[in-house]
Amino acid sequence: MGDSSPTQGEIKREVDKLLHGRSARKNRTKLQILPLIALIFYEVSGGPFGVEDSVKAGGPLLALLGFLIFPFIWSIPEALVTAELATAFPDNGGYVLWISAAFGPLWGFQEGWWKWISGVTDNALYPVLFLDYLKRALPVFGDGVFRLIALLVITFSLTYLNYRGLTIVGITAVVLTIFSLLPFCVLAILAVPKIRVQRWLVMDVSKTNWRMYLNTLFWNLNYWDSVSTLAGEVENPSKTFPKALLWAVVLVIVAYVVPLAAGTGALELDRDKWEDGYFADIGMAIGGIGLKWWIEAAAALSNMGLFEAEMSSDSFQLLGMAETGMLPKVFAVRSKYGTPVLGIICSASGVLLLSWMSFQEIVEFLNFLYCFGMLLEFAAFVWLRMKNPGLVRPFQIPVGTLGMILMLLPATALLIVVMCLASWKTVIFSITVSVLGFLAYPALEYAKAKKWMEFLDADKPKVPDDDDDDDDDDDNINSASYPHHDAGEVDARLLPA
Repeated sequence: MGDSSPTQGEIKREVDKLLHGRSARKNRTKLQILPLIALIFYEVSGGPFGVEDSVKAGGPLLALLGFLIFPFIWSIPEALVTAELATAFPDNGGYVLWISAAFGPLWGFQEGWWKWISGVTDNALYPVLFLDYLKRALPVFGDGVFRLIALLVITFSLTYLNYRGLTIVGITAVVLTIFSLLPFCVLAILAVPKIRVQRWLVMDVSKTNWRMYLNTLFWNLNYWDSVSTLAGEVENPSKTFPKALLWAVVLVIVAYVVPLAAGTGALELDRDKWEDGYFADIGMAIGGIGLKWWIEAAAALSNMGLFEAEMSSDSFQLLGMAETGMLPKVFAVRSKYGTPVLGIICSASGVLLLSWMSFQEIVEFLNFLYCFGMLLEFAAFVWLRMKNPGLVRPFQIPVGTLGMILMLLPATALLIVVMCLASWKTVIFSITVSVLGFLAYPALEYAKAKKWMEFLDADKPKVPDDDDDDDDDDDNINSASYPHHDAGEVDARLLPA
């Protein structure tokens, strides 16, 4: 079997596309570290809403150990890989650019396809969860026509907020983070006198639902790489990204472990009650009706933040793919607020189309597709470390390639276990979606060759938007991130040694 890795000429052509795909974002307001931390928090977590099933599946001890140990096996390695590659490729498109640089555009497109479908599927959860909390106070939204109307109104309203720009989304995320976590600070303080340590030690392996347990942990602790698709919108990404990811990891762990420890330690265990929304009942038992309502309101608004963060990532991913010529030029068009118009429309449409699926079906399906994408990302990370050691990495994990391989082995094993535990329905659905992606790439390439649609490529400038100057700074890689390269020069970071 021949070597299918890209040649030096192919890598140069891909680099040309990446360089000419850079947007002139000189005057556009960039994301600062605090809004970026909040966006990462909502990409990954949004608070302890949804972790209740871990107690139902495995009991208090496994739930607490899972959210204490799992981040070191999975979250921290994924966040470190994201920090290194997002600062090496600080452009919209994120992981699509990494995979393209390592394995060529076919696999870059497939990565984008898997991650976009997974992200849109994930986002379909949040309007539904919003209404699930709202119906506790207003039962009219439990089902029927009022629920359908509310679902449409919520989706369109949040989509419009996303359309208005990342600055508004980032500020909203900061406010929602504070509001969503405050009631759990109160819950933890009130729970202290009632905590009994022996309640944390309850575990019955024979009754553990491993599929639910692992899927719950994985869903609540993944998507660290999603924020990489916004790299082109971040102020000084080489310094901002690593710091933001570090603080976000700490925030996520605390946001999960503290409420779980308070709830399982202060109340007698009834595993059947530990399901989505149970923290509101815990608030009622520990702090009264006021705390219950606060938690319900925080849960509802947290889903709003999750929706905004995920849609931002999904839509800018499509914009990044268009800027490198993978998708038609129309996907690179920005609104006057700097947001990707068609990317937002496609992401919102996908949310509405997928909202019919059940919660567990959505979680299992998006996890399976996400595993495909992460296996490819880990392979690209190792490949670039080995084949392109000269790649300019403003932030580099202070571990050699062999050390990184060893660090990623447990995470890789976890991905394979999650996929092996999936139902046949999920496997068949995921394979079907994957085949569609493999068919879409040559179809788009054929349309490009026949000039049926207009694409951006190395010989064409990017699509202008309202914030662009007349100055020719498309290829301004003389920034702090790239001090050793001249504009328009093929990026030597990606060429084989």
